[in-house]
Amino acid sequence: MPLPRAVYRTQHWHRRLTVPQFTVVTGLLVIILGTIVLSSSFCSGPEVGLWEALFTATSAVTVTGLSVIDVGNDLTFLGQVVLAIMLLIGGLGLMAITTFLQGFVVRGTELRCRLDRGKTLDEFGVGGVGRTFRGIAITAAILILLGAVTLYSFGFNNISNPGERLWISLFHSISAYNNAGFSLFSGSLENYRSNTVVNIVIISLIILGGLGWRVTSDLWSNRRRLNLRNLSLHTRLVIHTSFLLIMIGTFGILVTESLGHGNFFSSLSWPERLTTAFFESVSARTAGFTNMPLSIESISDSGLLLLMALMFIGASPGGTGGGIKTTTLAALMAATRSTLRAQDDVIIRKRQISDKVVLKAVGITVGSLLFVLLMALLLGMSSNLGDERSFSFLEMLFTCISAFATVGFDVGVTGQLGHVGQLVLVVGMFVGRLGILLLLSAIWEVLNRDQLHHQNRIGYPREDIYV
Repeated sequence: MPLPRAVYRTQHWHRRLTVPQFTVVTGLLVIILGTIVLSSSFCSGPEVGLWEALFTATSAVTVTGLSVIDVGNDLTFLGQVVLAIMLLIGGLGLMAITTFLQGFVVRGTELRCRLDRGKTLDEFGVGGVGRTFRGIAITAAILILLGAVTLYSFGFNNISNPGERLWISLFHSISAYNNAGFSLFSGSLENYRSNTVVNIVIISLIILGGLGWRVTSDLWSNRRRLNLRNLSLHTRLVIHTSFLLIMIGTFGILVTESLGHGNFFSSLSWPERLTTAFFESVSARTAGFTNMPLSIESISDSGLLLLMALMFIGASPGGTGGGIKTTTLAALMAATRSTLRAQDDVIIRKRQISDKVVLKAVGITVGSLLFVLLMALLLGMSSNLGDERSFSFLEMLFTCISAFATVGFDVGVTGQLGHVGQLVLVVGMFVGRLGILLLLSAIWEVLNRDQLHHQNRIGYPREDIYV
């Protein structure tokens, strides 16, 4: 009976989705729902149409922070609440939430599927999905509330209305922990450049959100006998790499902007320069907040290049940020060191790293580079269509990396793009948040569905090539 069988297959299509496919579909559904809600008159003013709502919803779910509207003025209070909810959905981990929901949708799955779902949450074992998600939510709630209380009590003291100050504190705490970069102020945090409390709270939330739940959980579990030897290799590697990147970014910005021809530090004293450089270095790794006007005229070309490198690397696995991740960089650097030493194995801190991890790191980096270059190419082609004004290649590349790495830094390009150029950024934000390998895996599984159940046992002869 072909008709009943076709109806059954239509009704139960979601049960045949793999984890990557389910993640992509759920992400798209959340963005579509957010677009519809934000475009309504209850959430936004008349200047926010369907396209502006789509761009904002995508930027929120992917925790990027790029925007073509003024969030503080163009959205109503209800619209800002909806935006904050989407930040939480995207920041707490789109893959974690969809895996948690998949437990209610897919029933009767076998052991292999359960293991696959666990790996999506970086949990290598059967079960633990609900427990992991609960731990992520509790940790995020505690840190966000602590940040909001501190900002309310000591940070945004210049806001006289208690209700308004409370909401602004909570919104910025949510945005900072989720590495989103959305602000209710038109100039981001430029007016609070000299406010020590605001800078410390925002920086702390960005770092804690970017480290990932696995790292914060490991630190909390070993809080009574905190010793680097007691921590896992992943935690030690994330902390060490993140610290180095922050320091390199801070002193790099100080050098490039002090010796360059930009106007980034022209009106600041040396203590203010150090604070600003530290803030921008932390924020560049997928947060998107800025306490200085960022434009092609205010910052030098070498400073932009440094920011692009920090943005492309991004946060850590399991965190609320994007990029290729700190551990990917560490694996590549370790593989390079092993090659220079003529070693057959990749060693990190007296631990051998599997070839599978190294190959995955190479695939993520190469795939991300190619995708960013494709974005820049399409963005350049869109300017030739008369859809928008022409931009320099550095401006376009900076904006593409900012979108793909879900950072949200903008040098004045996003708002001046036409619909074609902004569509390129929308796709880039979505792909960057999901991960290039996960998206390619979902597409590959669709195109090669018949081959998924047949394991390839064919062996091939080895032969070397010159590189």
